[in-house]
Amino acid sequence: MSLARIRKGDTVVVISGDDKGQTGRVLQVFPEHGRVLVEGVNKVKRHTRPTPRNREGGIIEAERPIALSKVMPLDPETGKGTRVRTQISSDGSKVRVGVKSGKEIKSETV
Repeated sequence: MSLARIRKGDTVVVISGDDKGQTGRVLQVFPEHGRVLVEGVNKVKRHTRPTPRNREGGIIEAERPIALSKVMPLDPETGKGTRVRTQISSDGSKVRVGVKSGKEIKSETV
């Protein structure tokens, strides 16, 4: 099991770019491309023409992946972005903890 800095289900804050300051839940991580899909962040509008599948066409609004380097996990205690460190818990497993508070960062299941 890899212990990644950001995982599916984490709550993250965007630290740079057009969506700076927005928070959202991670829907999907693309480690091979260094990108992450965050709910409600980096929304784009796409104009589509009518097809047999999509009879109406029109303007579709959807989220697009954002660079991993532009997001930080939220610290469970302070509610702000924090760096992540790994520690060995009392039961011997590795856990992710926020550097600022030292509290464990848990992923919500999506």
